[in-house]
Amino acid sequence: MKTALLTGSSSGIGKAICTELKENGYKIFTINRNDGDIICDLQDTKALHVKLKEFLKTTDIDLLVNCAGLGVFEPHEEISFQKINEIIDVNLKAPILLTNLCLRSLKKTKGHIINISSIEATRHSKFSALYTATKSGLRDFSLALFEELRKSGVRVTNINPDMTKTAFFDELNFEPSDKEDTHLLPQEIAKTLLHVITSPMVVTDITVRAQKFEIKRK
Repeated sequence: MKTALLTGSSSGIGKAICTELKENGYKIFTINRNDGDIICDLQDTKALHVKLKEFLKTTDIDLLVNCAGLGVFEPHEEISFQKINEIIDVNLKAPILLTNLCLRSLKKTKGHIINISSIEATRHSKFSALYTATKSGLRDFSLALFEELRKSGVRVTNINPDMTKTAFFDELNFEPSDKEDTHLLPQEIAKTLLHVITSPMVVTDITVRAQKFEIKRK
């Protein structure tokens, strides 16, 4: 049985990925702030380091999925220092640190790293400077890391989902339209991930989009 380690598994895309992987024979370990196999706030880097080191002493992983993410879409001067740090820590810093901690195990299993980025990593939208910086940083980290790890047999894939119907938008002033062809569902991203990890070829970067673009203002 293969083993997967996930962040962001409590809802949305991460939860759908957990379900998909379990249905396809993976043993799942999760990192969450309030519940999970490893209880840890991704912003608490010292605790993350200690707990992951301890976990990896007894467990090798075949798949690391960095799915946790936060968003803010406001004029940059109106975003607090606290929120800036939080977005950078969760969206970019945590995946880089987790990858650092897990690489020796992944090299042993010739495993796979999946980073869930965003469509915003591929374009430049108004009021998205902070979010785009973190997600494009994650995308570039993934692509450069693949080049580093090719000889080791470790695969690295970056997935850029378009607007997906999840709780991500709960605290934002907009959300995807209800029309079926204007948004994605979490299960569709999970199916994309399954396609990627079962492909005989390495998919290094994939963007998944709805046919049309339409949002609802709250």
